[in-house]
Amino acid sequence: MATRNIILLGPPGAGKGTHAERLVADYGLVHLSTGNILREAVAAGTELGTQAKTYMDAGQLVPDELVIGIVRERLAEDDIQQHGALLDGFPRTLAQAEALEGVMEQLKLTNLVVINLSVRDEVLIRRLSGRRMCESCGGIFNVYRDGVETGQSCPSCGKGELYQRSDDREEAIAQRLVTYREKSAPLIEYYAQRGLLIDVDGNDAEDPVYQRMTANLD
Repeated sequence: MATRNIILLGPPGAGKGTHAERLVADYGLVHLSTGNILREAVAAGTELGTQAKTYMDAGQLVPDELVIGIVRERLAEDDIQQHGALLDGFPRTLAQAEALEGVMEQLKLTNLVVINLSVRDEVLIRRLSGRRMCESCGGIFNVYRDGVETGQSCPSCGKGELYQRSDDREEAIAQRLVTYREKSAPLIEYYAQRGLLIDVDGNDAEDPVYQRMTANLD
């Protein structure tokens, strides 16, 4: 099977993280997230990583040109050239998408597919508002799926209590979704116009959604 490269798009609560893990395992891809790439560059002490660190230490967003430069360095490495990449959480803007297109052309990274997980707002709000996290181990659970409650002991580590993040409350989720739609709409249209977009119905449970996704890929 030819090396492929996948960009995974979708709103908060669409299940990108879960599906990314399965795609990486099943297709032998290298999983790349912007956060991890930046942290790796900082830890390695590269020139671009050192520049990015000054922004990160100040709590500021790393400028697009620096992010693109660091992404380019990572995409040029041998493991990506041999196995292909799954980009999760990048690009986030039209400017980043256009810059990424140029980078991939330079590096001769072909067979690009962009998967967009489409999920109704009411489904996303239910998923996210039901999410609970352990204050000790960071485990993630859901009140609807796992039958847990706020304040109970973590089913995984048994040490910490489960709590709800402030940005997982319904009013905060609604605002996050508005922001996502505003930023993602041009990005989705950009890839659709290039014939690269696969739109996948993500409203169901994990397995049916993943089966639809892989059926389109295969």
